[in-house]
Amino acid sequence: MPETGSTPVRTRARHRAERPSHAIGARRVVALTCSTAILGVSAFGAVAAAADDAGSPVAARPGIDPAAAAYADEIVSVIDAVDDAPIVTSGLSTAAVPFTGGTQVTVNGEGLDEVDSVTVAGVPATIVTAEDDAVTFAVPAVSADSIGTAQVRLAAAGAPVAIASADAAVVAGASVPQTTTTDLNGIVEASTRAIPHALTLTYTSNPAIDAQVGYVLTHWNSYNSSEYTVLSGVDCANFASQSLIERGWKMDGGWYYDRATGAMSPSWSSSTAMRDWLMSRPDLATPLDDSQRGLVKVGDIAQFDWNSSGDRDHTAIVTRVEHTDSGTRVWVGSHTKDVDYWNVDEAIANGGGYVTYFSLR
Repeated sequence: MPETGSTPVRTRARHRAERPSHAIGARRVVALTCSTAILGVSAFGAVAAAADDAGSPVAARPGIDPAAAAYADEIVSVIDAVDDAPIVTSGLSTAAVPFTGGTQVTVNGEGLDEVDSVTVAGVPATIVTAEDDAVTFAVPAVSADSIGTAQVRLAAAGAPVAIASADAAVVAGASVPQTTTTDLNGIVEASTRAIPHALTLTYTSNPAIDAQVGYVLTHWNSYNSSEYTVLSGVDCANFASQSLIERGWKMDGGWYYDRATGAMSPSWSSSTAMRDWLMSRPDLATPLDDSQRGLVKVGDIAQFDWNSSGDRDHTAIVTRVEHTDSGTRVWVGSHTKDVDYWNVDEAIANGGGYVTYFSLR
């Protein structure tokens, strides 16, 4: 810990050799017991006086109350003994995100490379990077009825990462009233950053996804034959492609439909060809298997292989996602199997095979 004026303050071995001592001192946890909290100025003065001569016991110095000296020595001993802890020193880099998830959000602080879990509204988020001064995570998808404010929590080794209230000082990672911090000046190195008491973000709607899913829910049992050719018995990929047009995707030479002639590319109308085309377009989609279901969001593409042949037999659009303690549940809408909310687990149980997904940009 750095010196205060000409008075040295006790130090201890650094927990992180690579981290500067001022960063460690700023985050050292101060555990104030009830007896310590009610000490007057005399007790704190005793500590400063004791620090003038580190080799002399505080209680042995003339004119110093022994009880106050004992309390003061207890404070310094606690400061010496307690290890570093990560701390958040900023709000979230993004305040509002689509409920469909995937947005990367960053929070700054110190010691954040120790963070091993992030949750949003209780749902685990994927940590993208965790460095000493910043953590970036991907916001998980939630159901459309979860639009609104959600609390973000960071944890390290099962313990919540400290976030101080705006009307308190951060004394070595603990939220301490400003008056106490004033008394501690010259004893501990304190930071008085004003940071939020809680981290919150707002789940919002996504107009593009709203348009896509709205189209699915409107036409799953009312085929839009005035605009598109209907492929009797095999219309699932055709319908999924129509929904992507509503999402805002643009046709190109590899994926198209000609309204004037009814001509369409294989990638527009065939589930297997659609898979192959999407695999070639990482700018549009990322393939996921069912073990990555936690990353699936509303508006993504689900494809089923009923007989495990390697081909794709059915294509659907994800219309609902729920994250629960027992795992993620997914529902889809489609043509041929004309449904608006079909539970993926029920589909596999009844049809066999397996399901894969494309997470869409």
